[in-house]
Amino acid sequence: MKTDENSQPRYSNGQLPTISAAVHKQEENGMVRKDDKAELLKEPHGALTHYESTDSSLNKSRSASSSNESLIVREDDFATTDTETLIHLLKGNIGTGILAMPEAFKNAGLWVGFAGIPLMGVICIHCMHILLKCSHTICKRAKVSSLSYEKTAEYAFKYGPENLQAYSNLVKYIITTFLIITQMGFCCVYFVFVAQNLEQAIECLVGGSGISSLGYMAILIAPVLLTCYIPELKYLAPISLIAALLQAFGLIICFYYMLKDLPHIEQEVPAWAGVEKLPLYFGSAIYAFEGIGLVLPLENKMKNPASLRGIRGVLNTGMTIVVCLYAGIGFFGYLKYGDSVQGSITLNLPNEPLAQSVKILMSLAIFLSYPLQIYVVFEICLPSLREKVETYRNQVIVEYVGRTILVLITFGLAAAIPSIGLFISLIGAVSSSALALIVPPIIEIVTFYPDTSKLTLVKGSCICIFGIIGFLTGTFSSVEAIVEFFRNGGSSPEVHC
Repeated sequence: MKTDENSQPRYSNGQLPTISAAVHKQEENGMVRKDDKAELLKEPHGALTHYESTDSSLNKSRSASSSNESLIVREDDFATTDTETLIHLLKGNIGTGILAMPEAFKNAGLWVGFAGIPLMGVICIHCMHILLKCSHTICKRAKVSSLSYEKTAEYAFKYGPENLQAYSNLVKYIITTFLIITQMGFCCVYFVFVAQNLEQAIECLVGGSGISSLGYMAILIAPVLLTCYIPELKYLAPISLIAALLQAFGLIICFYYMLKDLPHIEQEVPAWAGVEKLPLYFGSAIYAFEGIGLVLPLENKMKNPASLRGIRGVLNTGMTIVVCLYAGIGFFGYLKYGDSVQGSITLNLPNEPLAQSVKILMSLAIFLSYPLQIYVVFEICLPSLREKVETYRNQVIVEYVGRTILVLITFGLAAAIPSIGLFISLIGAVSSSALALIVPPIIEIVTFYPDTSKLTLVKGSCICIFGIIGFLTGTFSSVEAIVEFFRNGGSSPEVHC
């Protein structure tokens, strides 16, 4: 590639690449980030060099992906491999939600809860694929290398029907708000979970330390901040791997205790718990599929983005594992402990060294998962702050100050509501239902309008209605339960050894 006197890149035949002109124009309009610009201006093996600036190519992109899309490879030192992405995906979805599954089953009944997890899993995974498909189509229309969740929603409306284009900025702000609430909520739950499990394990093992759950939360602030100062997602892969191994050992031990002396199904727990607490089940279950906000950031960092999709792709492989684990933990946990099951199954384990070690293992695993969950918030909130300062040194200062403030906010919220189950149900009902169920079908309908098929309209409408019902009933039930919690004292659960 050569360069003319205006520093515009040209190929060896002397022609100016059409993508270059588009990129320079978008940069002037503030539509392309600096790190995206370098990717867009690469030789034809780059992710977007398949795009052209002609109207015909834009029309083609509305109906089909590039035939060479599966061959795209990102030439980026910070790009993640398929294995690293799978680890991130598993860690992003297998968090505190899986340990709350037995309590979720208590709110639905054994068999209703068991049937509901695969059903919601299939719907959520389908919505993840919808989001990926729409993001790729919109990238071609906007001529950008990648889009985040909120940008995908914004550009879907911006390039969609004329009567909806005026709402593109509003949609972006709504999605951004839900993403921040969801990811920050996950991090709040992580603070509560780690503090309560460490407190119980240490109290039972050494006979008492005199430190409260709030004290353990405060102790966690410094180490959490250190992990959150890691700048690149790729560098989090080893941390996610360690967390995944710790969590695997912890879950194996949990299964050992749950399957030990298991009672007969028909004698201990109801198959259907009634409609009153079903919304709480919905909130907890949909919270467990907490990876919707990570799907696009993970794909945007992959060396081979096409590997995420497909029947045997990273997404389906990882989420199948997740659904099986959710169903197993919820079923056997509720069957074993019945109505005495707590917000985290680890809090029901007996006072034995092996059982108490699970609490420490899972606490470490969740602690190491914190930076991955809050990464999405960093990506949303901090770039606009960095742009307001000029020197690199000041940008670094703004970056780390911003990360510190966001971590402290999650600590403050966790200290205010020290109940894992109620926190999980509220976050799942309010934000996870919107991001995982309501928004993706809307984006799909708007993106492909007016070519949207009747089947897509019916399917999208059914998923949206399901999500809206869960949103309204789950939010009402969760808020009602939180109010009742504070009326009764609002304290952390007692330690039982």
